[in-house]
Amino acid sequence: MGAGAERSGAGGGRPTSRDVARLAGVSHTAVSFVFNGRAEGNLSPATQERIRQAAAQLGYRPDPVARGLRRRRTAVIGLVTDEIASSPFAGRLLRGAMETAWASEHLVLTVDSGGDPAKEDAAVAELLDRRVDGIIYAAMSLRRVRVPEGLHRTHAVLANCVPDDDSLPAVIPAERAGGRTAARLLLEAGHHKVALVGGQDDIASVERLRGFRDALRAEGVTVPKEWVVRTGGEISGGHEGAMRLLDGADPHHRPTGIFCYNDRVAAGVLHAAARLGIPVPGALSVVGYDDQEHMAAFLTPALTTVALPHRAMGEAAARLLLDAIDTGRTPPATVRRLACPVVSRASVGPAPTR
Repeated sequence: MGAGAERSGAGGGRPTSRDVARLAGVSHTAVSFVFNGRAEGNLSPATQERIRQAAAQLGYRPDPVARGLRRRRTAVIGLVTDEIASSPFAGRLLRGAMETAWASEHLVLTVDSGGDPAKEDAAVAELLDRRVDGIIYAAMSLRRVRVPEGLHRTHAVLANCVPDDDSLPAVIPAERAGGRTAARLLLEAGHHKVALVGGQDDIASVERLRGFRDALRAEGVTVPKEWVVRTGGEISGGHEGAMRLLDGADPHHRPTGIFCYNDRVAAGVLHAAARLGIPVPGALSVVGYDDQEHMAAFLTPALTTVALPHRAMGEAAARLLLDAIDTGRTPPATVRRLACPVVSRASVGPAPTR
C-alpha cells in the first residue's frame, strides 16, 4: 500500500506517517527512515528522538501490512514442533520464541505435527504458502532429526535438536557441561561415592553421563560400573534404580550422592529413599535435571536440579532467525550450546561421615 492510500489522522482516523512528519517538522522520508530501521547514518539522534516523540504523542503505529509489502515480508515466522505440545517444557520454549519475535514486531504461527513426518512436511508447505519470513523447527527432546521437506527453501533454525544432515543452524542445551555441573554439586558437598540413575542411550543421556564422568575423573573419583543404572526417564525408573542401589546395601558401601537423568527419575529416587528410611539430604543427596515446572520445587525435599534452558533456546532460535531475515543472509550451519544453570534447593547436603 502506498503512502497516498493512508488515511489522515486529522479527521479522527488512524494517524499516519505524514501526520508524524508534520508534528515533528521533518520530511516524510525521515519518518520512513526511523520506522524502517534505516535512521542510523541518515538522521541525527536528536531528529530520531523528535520523530519518536511525535509518533508517541499521536499514537502512531506503522502499518505492518503496508510495511510488509514494501519489504516483501509478512512479519510472521512459523514454528513447527514434533510433540512439544505434550511436553511440560513447551510453554517456556514457545514463550521465549514468541516474546523475542514480538519485540521485533513479528508474530509466531505454531503448528504441532504430533511427530508425524508427513504432517511436518505438510506444515512446512502450508507455512511457505502463507509466505512466513522464516521457520523454527523445535523438538520435544534433544535428538538428531530428519529435516522436514521444504525447510531449506526459507530461513530456518532448529531448537533442541540437530539436523541429521548438518545443513541448518541449531540451538541446543550444553548437556555435557550440564553433567559436569551436576557432578560438581555433589563433589563440592564432599561426596565421592556417587551414582547415576535413569536415562537410556539417547543423546542427552550419553552427554550428561560423559560430563558427569569428566568432572569426577578430574577429581580422581571413579563411578563403579554397577552404579550407572539405566532405567529410563520416568518415576518408576528412578524408584527401580534407587532400590537396586540402596535396598539391602551396607550403608558404608552404598552411594551417598545420586545424579538423576531428570526430575521425574529424581522423584522416584526420593520415594525409594523414603521407603527405605534413608534421609535426604542427611544420608543421601539427590540432584535432578530439567527443573520441571510444578514438580521439582514441590518434591520432599525440594529438588536441587540442573535446569534445561528451554526459554533461552526459544529466545536464541528466534533471534538467530530474525537476524537472518533482517540481513538476508543464511546463518552458518553451526550448533550453539546454551548453559544449563543450577537451581539450588534442599536435596543436596554434606556427605555423611561414616
